[in-house]
Amino acid sequence: MTELAPEEIALIDSLVQHYREKEQPRAIRLAKGLFDLFSEEVLTPYVHSVRRRAKDPEHLRDKLVRKMRKAKSEEQPFEITNDNLFDKINDLAGVRLLHLHTSQFPRIDQIIRELLRSEAYEIVEGPTARIWDDEYKEIFTQYGIETVNNSRLYTSVHYVVSTGGGQARTAEIQVRTLAEELWGEVDHTINYPTPSGIQSCKEQIKVLARLTSSCTRLVDSIFLTSAK
Repeated sequence: MTELAPEEIALIDSLVQHYREKEQPRAIRLAKGLFDLFSEEVLTPYVHSVRRRAKDPEHLRDKLVRKMRKAKSEEQPFEITNDNLFDKINDLAGVRLLHLHTSQFPRIDQIIRELLRSEAYEIVEGPTARIWDDEYKEIFTQYGIETVNNSRLYTSVHYVVSTGGGQARTAEIQVRTLAEELWGEVDHTINYPTPSGIQSCKEQIKVLARLTSSCTRLVDSIFLTSAK
């Protein structure tokens, strides 16, 4: 593991402090604005619930440490500053839309785009489906959504949006099923920001990932057959 010099640790400390004092309140407001937007009744038939959050400062610290170590190992400059923190770290503010079955996604995607456009948000990245199950790669490809393999064993569609203007702020939007949210909550509690070192726990998390993927497939099948 690449070690960090004292001045590099001090830089990360200053970035985290800047976030606490200046950017976290903005992240909270941005997440609330998106939460309110996606709580519109037009999404109610398709979305079970909406969640929002601003990034925890200590989780930001862990992310900055990983980025600093990666830059050092690749002999690349570390370019994150107070001025570009909200641009370089796209998930300081985030919302998550949870739904029951995969066939709801095309309509959810359409409404997301319409709502963002109505409030002058710009989609700067995505939507991209992070998948680990090849069956869902085929499904999202049919929906016209780019897919990337996800080593973290969950399926979720991600957008990065910008507020635009002279002081643009970015935020992350995730869309996933309720079954995938179960896995995500368990894994986030056990494995984030520091992965569990207990081998049996790692194996159980993998089993849970397979079970939640199977649960999503079963729910998809139930709704598909009930529509006939």
